[in-house]
Amino acid sequence: MTSALSGREFQLVGLVGRQDSDLVVESLHSALEVLRNTSCEVVVEELTASTLRSEFRTVPRDELGQCDLVVVVGGDGSILGVARDLAHTGTPVLGVNRGSLGFLADISPQHIETGLRDVLSGNFRLEVHFLLTHSVCRDGEIVHTAAALNDVVVNSGSITRMMDFSLRIDDEFVYDQRSDGLIVSTPTGSTAYSLSAGGPIMVPNLDALALVPMFPHTLTSRPLVVPGSSEISIILGSSADSALVSADSQINFTLHPNDEVRIRKHPHGVNIAYTTTHNFFEACRRKLDWGSRLGNR
Repeated sequence: MTSALSGREFQLVGLVGRQDSDLVVESLHSALEVLRNTSCEVVVEELTASTLRSEFRTVPRDELGQCDLVVVVGGDGSILGVARDLAHTGTPVLGVNRGSLGFLADISPQHIETGLRDVLSGNFRLEVHFLLTHSVCRDGEIVHTAAALNDVVVNSGSITRMMDFSLRIDDEFVYDQRSDGLIVSTPTGSTAYSLSAGGPIMVPNLDALALVPMFPHTLTSRPLVVPGSSEISIILGSSADSALVSADSQINFTLHPNDEVRIRKHPHGVNIAYTTTHNFFEACRRKLDWGSRLGNR
């Protein structure tokens, strides 16, 4: 869902940055310079503050939900973690891109001043991106749960071994499959790992999931798009002794044979803030080189 907002005032703004890059530190300082000249109160996430010299108050990550806006400097991977942490709070997240593609991180480093000022003045769009939650059921008990903004991936755990599993959707049997695994992707994640595996690109406000097989041992297995309300069940075979389930490629859990991974929409979505000039299709053209062979149009 997308809504255009204007005139919204941010009284408390949080700042988070990736830890391993001088370029990120440079952009963090640029963002702080803009924030310093506003009427906003600013807090810096404590791990981020360890890389900076600033006068602003620091807070642990789990307190960023008290902010009216959180600015994340890094790539889309940086936003994924913050989004999972803040989804239940409703706090908008604004990304400054210091990664590669940057579908979620909208503001480029050279436009930090103008982009951040526009958003702080109320000129921005807010998109609600839904998350997934998954749980692992073992011998009738839930042994693991986690949330994901991009995707939940069940894989064999080895590049040289396939796995057997059964897929059910809304308790209806779909198929048994032998493959490297299965990607269950949100529209947000459709331009990430799912895309590399041959999945469809979905517009961010689509209420749907893409189920993308990973190197299936058949020529007829294709990605499947289902309603966002679907409940997905992946039941591992008895020989899946090194399989993993992954949330956004950041939270991993080792599976046992016969485990069941249940996946459904998370009760909370995350609010992603974009500048008013952001356009998903323009981003696809620019970042995925759509039409590059046709010349500049």
